[in-house]
Amino acid sequence: MLNNLNKDGKPKKIVIVGGGTAGWIAANLLACKWKNTDICLVESKEIGIIGVGEGSTPHLKLFFDAIEVTDSEWMPHCNATYKTGITFDKWSSIEGFESYFHPFAAQTDDIFTVPHFYKNIQARMQGYNVNAHPDPYFLETYLSQNNLGPLPDECFPFGVAYGYHFDSALLGKFLAENAQKKRVKRSYGTVEDVLLNKEGNISCIKLIDGSQLDADFFIDCTGFNSLLMKKALKVNYKSFQDNLFNNAAVVIPSEISKTLPVETKSTALSNGWAWKIPLRDRFGNGYVYSDDHIDADHAETELRQHLGLLESDIEARHLHMKVGRVEKHWHKNCLAVGLSQGFIEPLEATAIALSFNTIAQFMQYFQEGKGTNKFEDEFNTDINARFDGIRDYIVCHYKVNQRSDTEYWQDNAVNNNISENLNKILTLWKNSQDFAGDMLKYKLTGSYQPKSWACLLAGNGVFPKINTDQAIDYSFHQQEVDGLYDFIRRCGLNFKKHNDLLKL
Repeated sequence: MLNNLNKDGKPKKIVIVGGGTAGWIAANLLACKWKNTDICLVESKEIGIIGVGEGSTPHLKLFFDAIEVTDSEWMPHCNATYKTGITFDKWSSIEGFESYFHPFAAQTDDIFTVPHFYKNIQARMQGYNVNAHPDPYFLETYLSQNNLGPLPDECFPFGVAYGYHFDSALLGKFLAENAQKKRVKRSYGTVEDVLLNKEGNISCIKLIDGSQLDADFFIDCTGFNSLLMKKALKVNYKSFQDNLFNNAAVVIPSEISKTLPVETKSTALSNGWAWKIPLRDRFGNGYVYSDDHIDADHAETELRQHLGLLESDIEARHLHMKVGRVEKHWHKNCLAVGLSQGFIEPLEATAIALSFNTIAQFMQYFQEGKGTNKFEDEFNTDINARFDGIRDYIVCHYKVNQRSDTEYWQDNAVNNNISENLNKILTLWKNSQDFAGDMLKYKLTGSYQPKSWACLLAGNGVFPKINTDQAIDYSFHQQEVDGLYDFIRRCGLNFKKHNDLLKL
């Protein structure tokens, strides 16, 4: 148990080391929920935020709801737009499956459309020539295809989840200002040393100006350096490099279109993939790649060709990624949040979701343990499962890619360094008569629900060849699909154009 607790069982003082999105997410949540705790965030002026265009899952909406900030309060300050999902383009060369959309959830899915999707998947797995591509079955796919924002009219009775696109530097600035309004103290300094007491807990951090910051509990948001958790407390790190080859990125902005898309676009290139994220003032673009397969100069050239900016003098920035996670996210009197705890490449935009889940779940476990480390092991098991579940889903994109044009894509397809869970999911896909039901039965859902796995696998065309001898009543099948499409179209009448929703 910590020696210095408030009467409510929470620490009297917390020091957050490092700013950025992760640090200020932690600061805002703690300030809103632990009102009697003194919170100080120290960050270095020498370490800036990269400030690329970034996307999120619906967890960012949950975070803002938790700190009672509305869309209209933060989105204009961060050049933010809405996001209904991700288009994956050119990940497959199978005719009819060259592109697919992975949507966020809407209540209309499970009630009306997804059962038909599952039925046609099973028919297609048996060789019937039915439409098992995911795009016709989801409301949010229709919204994306028609540039409709995800906020329906009040009379529409079904919920729609959504994420955002935003400038990460501006988001960090907004969150910093918001946290300081909620009594979080902000200071500047660079960490020189981390001092431990005889029990192995952190007693204080020493800054290069000689000053010291002590606290009852510390939160490590020092990025890939992980100065507190890995370097001071010696927590082991588990690399995902044998699962995920990509370890570098090159970033270039481009001119925004008049009509703002409501989706992130992921386009497969020769040795990785390129993101395209619409902000209000520009597109954020980047090429995530493996430097074992292509060097930085050739990657930049390929991205410029992809964007039509080969002759442009717009500066490109090159980034290095360290893919993996710590084995303990909470250890002693320290919690790692953000890059200090781990990073999974940005294919599914999960970084903020992991930060939010980590700090929110820690607060719950800490309170239930009444200021002790009683639930530390259970917490670490849960967060590791989240990381590993997301890793498996992202690895699956590469494992089932339907390309063979470069060594990179071939290496990914034959890579057998996959988890037991992912291997079970792929086996179910090939053999189960009830893929979604069996995923639930065998507790394989993890960080993603069956319909997300089904979108990924069906969207890439992971099906056996069509059996031309199989008979099916095509008229009934087409009538059913047409009826679903008309239902989704009429649902779409309750949504505004994305530009109009943003008042642009």
